[in-house]
Amino acid sequence: MPPSNETGLRFGDLGPHCLHLSVDMQRLFAEPTEWETPWMRTILPAVVRIAAAHPDATIFTRFVPAKHPGDGEGTWRRYYRRWSSMTLDRLDPEMVELLPDLAAYIPPAEVVDKHVYSPWVETDLADRLVARDIDTLVITGGETDVCVLGTVLGAVDRGYRVVIAADAVCSSSDETYDAFMALFHKRFGQQVETAWSDEILERWTLPGEER
Repeated sequence: MPPSNETGLRFGDLGPHCLHLSVDMQRLFAEPTEWETPWMRTILPAVVRIAAAHPDATIFTRFVPAKHPGDGEGTWRRYYRRWSSMTLDRLDPEMVELLPDLAAYIPPAEVVDKHVYSPWVETDLADRLVARDIDTLVITGGETDVCVLGTVLGAVDRGYRVVIAADAVCSSSDETYDAFMALFHKRFGQQVETAWSDEILERWTLPGEER
């Protein structure tokens, strides 16, 4: 985990223009497949707590694999030849679904499906956020060095305040988690904050709510 002196909501409380964007908390990553990320089950309770506190301000992304081995544009064709077992032809369709503990919050929580790492490409995510007057994103999910990274960089480019829930994101290994959390601190310190889920929940209040 990142050093405590580098965490926290350094730029103030969260409020009504904040949204929880949870990345790819799906069965195909949490269950025994070639893409299993063992830490996903560990972070699930923290993700659930944030979604439960603000279900109407939560959007879940889902990574939808190619249908056939070798499908996709450019290097994605090679990718899906390598990972042919993870194509929709060979997967149980239910594996694309969110983990049941999170799917329970839909609706009012929403879902955005994507076919690449970034949720900003070929989706209406940006339009949804503009329509809701969102300026801050709390990021949870997996993996820190793949789809979470793509989500964070796209949000930074669009000028969002980005808060990564440090105990609600995961990688396949501690080494990659630590490396990318360090990257966020050292290279994106003005755009990215990391905070524990307890602090996020305590400091994310809506008008009329008491702490």
